[in-house]
Amino acid sequence: MDKIPLHLSKLAEQAFERNGSYDAYYFEGEWLNTGVLDDKVKRLGRSLVDLGLGPGDRVLVMMANCPEVGMTYAATWRAGGAVTPAMFLLSPEDLRHIIEDCRPTTVVTTPEFASSLKQATEGLDFIRNFISTAPADGFTTFDDLMGAEPGGIVDRDPSDLACLLYTGGTTGRAKGVMLSHENMVMGAKAAYEAAGVIEGETSLYTLPLAHGYGIVSSVVAYFSTGSHAYLMRWFDPSTWLNMIQEHRIRRSQLVPTMIQMLLSLPLEEYDLGCLEIVNSGAAPLAPETLQEFERRVPSATVLEGYGATESGIVGSVNRKENRKIGTVGTPMPGYEIKAFNDDNNELPPGEPGEICIRSSAVMLGYWNSPEETADALKNGWLHTGDIGTVDEEGFIKIVDRKKDLIIRGGFNIFPRDIEDVLLEHPAVEVAGVVGKPDERLGEEVVAFVSIRPGQTATSEELIEHCRQKLGKHKYPREVRLAGYIPLTPVGKVDRKALRAQL
Repeated sequence: MDKIPLHLSKLAEQAFERNGSYDAYYFEGEWLNTGVLDDKVKRLGRSLVDLGLGPGDRVLVMMANCPEVGMTYAATWRAGGAVTPAMFLLSPEDLRHIIEDCRPTTVVTTPEFASSLKQATEGLDFIRNFISTAPADGFTTFDDLMGAEPGGIVDRDPSDLACLLYTGGTTGRAKGVMLSHENMVMGAKAAYEAAGVIEGETSLYTLPLAHGYGIVSSVVAYFSTGSHAYLMRWFDPSTWLNMIQEHRIRRSQLVPTMIQMLLSLPLEEYDLGCLEIVNSGAAPLAPETLQEFERRVPSATVLEGYGATESGIVGSVNRKENRKIGTVGTPMPGYEIKAFNDDNNELPPGEPGEICIRSSAVMLGYWNSPEETADALKNGWLHTGDIGTVDEEGFIKIVDRKKDLIIRGGFNIFPRDIEDVLLEHPAVEVAGVVGKPDERLGEEVVAFVSIRPGQTATSEELIEHCRQKLGKHKYPREVRLAGYIPLTPVGKVDRKALRAQL
């Protein structure tokens, strides 16, 4: 491969020169050609410049999965702007917070979210352009912008802002993470090299593209040769199975809740022998869930990985030829990952501490938050707020979020330890564990559990299940059966929402 440019649009042009024009993307029954998409991206980029988008201006992207998501990213970078994705699952209050914080000049959406965006942006005079993929009241359409002549690339420095991504806000208000062109290129390069992508790779994309995952996936594609991407507008387990079978998909990306949903279906009735790799991230995957999926889909290897928005979205991954179940693998190329104590000293192998990351993909800092930036970036290392261990071979195990730690009677309890035990019970579909204030012990352990369809279990039965497998100080004294466990937009158990219920 030629020298890699540290500018996302120049990297995209390099990819087009290498691959040429071919049918690369499949969406809702139609193939999309890279040559056609390249022309549309250049026209859209020119239109954004004509609409007044300046270097560094933010473009808020709130869209359902469709090819126009990647087109919007690529066109924004050509025009010199920075992408700010917003999940369509955000509450109106959280969406308004992000918009007021990042102050985009342009918003881009799909018609089903147009009215929500209009409401969320009411009275904000800094937004000049409202764009939709299809007709929506008060929005310019993509077709309206395709009459422009193809435009060139607005030059930007590798250290200039390319993406402003907002954290999930699971422990507080969402913060804007600033990633430069260099951050994004180097993170995607690391992910590509670690993934073992083959020429002509077939991948099924299920997760929201208007999210950090979607952005890094878009950039990883710039490194591929002859790949074919199949895109789902929304994840549906039955549709996923049919698409794997029909299109002979080799690789797909899922989060643990999706894997749990798939396990409730008759997987053996589908021909899934083509599926070789399932990448899992965004939330912890219980080893029992991984092993059950591989037992029922013998051709597939589930590879769990880890990353933070602040680390360039990626960080570590298990490789097909080198993995340890129950870990999130080893660092990707160009990443160093260690466990530090509170004095910022590296801990011995296997001893839990704060996971810290060093890489050229690590963020520039938090948007308008110098104090929080200084707290997160110390001596060249990103302090993630995650507690974990690094063993003698470099395999990383994430124990829990530092802020989710429960201290019961002076003992440290990590919610994930209890959640993993609960998930071993055949009736449990999703589990979330939090601490509840307690006068005598400081905190008491409370578990929220949703039961699989067709299964039954009582709170007493689940408490006893945990008591048999956990230490006396650790097992939950209270299990609440819930029809639904709140999840964040990327499929993590929303412990902040659970704590609010207490």
